[in-house]
Amino acid sequence: MTDIKEKLSTFTQDFNSQLGEFFPLPEGPEKRVVQAMEYSVMNGGKRLRPFLVTECAALFGIPAEKSFRTAVALEMLHSYSLIHDDLPAMDNDDLRRGKPTCHKQFDEATAILAGDGLLTYAFEIISDEKTHPRPVIRSRLVRLLAEAAGAFNGMIAGQMLDIYAENLKNPNNAEKLIKNIEEMKTGRLLRYACEAGAVLGNAQGEKYQALIDYSRRIGIAFQIADDILDVEGDQNLVGKKLNKDAEQGKITFVSIYGLPKAKQIAKDFITEAEQVLNIFGNKAKTLKELARFIIERKS
Repeated sequence: MTDIKEKLSTFTQDFNSQLGEFFPLPEGPEKRVVQAMEYSVMNGGKRLRPFLVTECAALFGIPAEKSFRTAVALEMLHSYSLIHDDLPAMDNDDLRRGKPTCHKQFDEATAILAGDGLLTYAFEIISDEKTHPRPVIRSRLVRLLAEAAGAFNGMIAGQMLDIYAENLKNPNNAEKLIKNIEEMKTGRLLRYACEAGAVLGNAQGEKYQALIDYSRRIGIAFQIADDILDVEGDQNLVGKKLNKDAEQGKITFVSIYGLPKAKQIAKDFITEAEQVLNIFGNKAKTLKELARFIIERKS
């Protein structure tokens, strides 16, 4: 576990050191929205999704500098989702990563615009020829990112399901519902990270599918781990208010099965995630370590 923590820490430092160049400030008062965008992106975070892009691309011999802009675009889009998720109309959170959420640090209108700005900026970055010289690769990256973020089978659909589920008392097939929520809301961007790495590496067939299978399993396990942390985590480490799921009546694996079984379900998903990576041999060692980190993390 220490090894993967060190790898993530080193990656995060390198990644963050290059992010500032993406936020040149306009001279006029409109710079406030850019400041809010930068605040939200630079406000901590493990950079798990960018790390996944880089590691999956590395399986196919793609160096980190060649996958960097794709990873940046994904982090921009992820940060947009966090800004909007924290808004009063959504989860209504005051803290994110131990600091005031965007709408608390600035104001609600600026936060909405900052989220919109990051969403559109993600596509500006990823569609630029600096991201990849081949238009067909850039086109695939753009299409997949749009699908991952979208309302039909992506993150927005997952968020809508999450809001819908809050009003259900005893839903039929609750496990299927929560799997759909967690696979789309949290897991969809994790899937994109793995899939983007495969696209950058021109992966085909079984290896491409293996990364999708891996991502789907770690995606659900990641959300279960978040649900567990909401119950028994340390608020100072997690960086946001805890026990909100129970207060809001949210359906989670913890609320359905209780903590012990939820933890076992997460472990089972991680075991499966590790197994599907066997096709890559020792090259996937870091990705296997990352899978374990997902359910053993404290924040």
